[in-house]
Amino acid sequence: MYNVVRRVLFALSRSERMQRLIIQFPPSRRVARRFVAGEELADAVEVIRQLNARGMEATLDHLGENVTTPEEAQEAAHAYEVALDAIDQHGLRSGVSVKLTHLGLDLDDTLAYENVRRIAAKAAEVGRFVRIDMESSAYTDITLEIYRRVRREFDNVGTVVQAYLYRTPQDVAQLIEEGIANLRLVKGAYDEPPSIALRDRERIREAFFALIRQMWAPEARAKGSFAAIGSHDEAVIQYANALARRLDLSPDDYEFQFLYGIRRERAQQLVDEGYRMRIYVPYGSQWYPYFMRRLAERPANLLFFLRALVGG
Repeated sequence: MYNVVRRVLFALSRSERMQRLIIQFPPSRRVARRFVAGEELADAVEVIRQLNARGMEATLDHLGENVTTPEEAQEAAHAYEVALDAIDQHGLRSGVSVKLTHLGLDLDDTLAYENVRRIAAKAAEVGRFVRIDMESSAYTDITLEIYRRVRREFDNVGTVVQAYLYRTPQDVAQLIEEGIANLRLVKGAYDEPPSIALRDRERIREAFFALIRQMWAPEARAKGSFAAIGSHDEAVIQYANALARRLDLSPDDYEFQFLYGIRRERAQQLVDEGYRMRIYVPYGSQWYPYFMRRLAERPANLLFFLRALVGG
């Protein structure tokens, strides 16, 4: 039943009609604020300031994807430059995360590359990090290609790999060999077909474990691999910490990454125990697709939304 609901929510995330209904429905906007810092940069700056005060770092995401004009892509790149200036001016412990379709990938590969390069250059100027997010499987090859191009010039850039894709272990092996495996490891948040992706949650968890082992193999660490564990799954968290102890890794050798608004108490507990925690903080007016994917990926999020709608 959950998989059916999940597929429906993924389909709704692409519906312009549903988007218009949801974003104009005040209770939806209130619930979205659990997962989205706000619609303005100032909202996100304040959220990050509070997270920093609690010992957490952040990665700031200006929400948007699949833009349809070069002007929109350029505006998105400029918004990141403004955000990086704000991060620097406020002394925030935060980098940024970018989606290539927000920077024009659907229009032109070169446009997206030039925009992400522009953001990487600005981030290098202010001493911050850029994470290139991974989108659906249709974009995996070109995302990795652009990541490689940017890394030839900038070392303050990483990307993301998704545990549920069958191809991921080979992609990770190649990035390790190239010495550019600064990776956020995630389960995967798109509705992919079973021909290319695992669908069973336990098998996805086992694939996640295998990626952690791959990233922490001696030969990988010798080549500078760094793993950001992007998971709220307690089994993944416990596995990573137990393996780190066996390998004699320090908490500075890796970090956990949670999404804003999810498992807040557990995030604080990990920080209090001495682990590195980075929170993915999205902001902006284009919050609908992101919000729907958050509802689809965890039953607890959907239940929270439904309770809020009925005032529970």
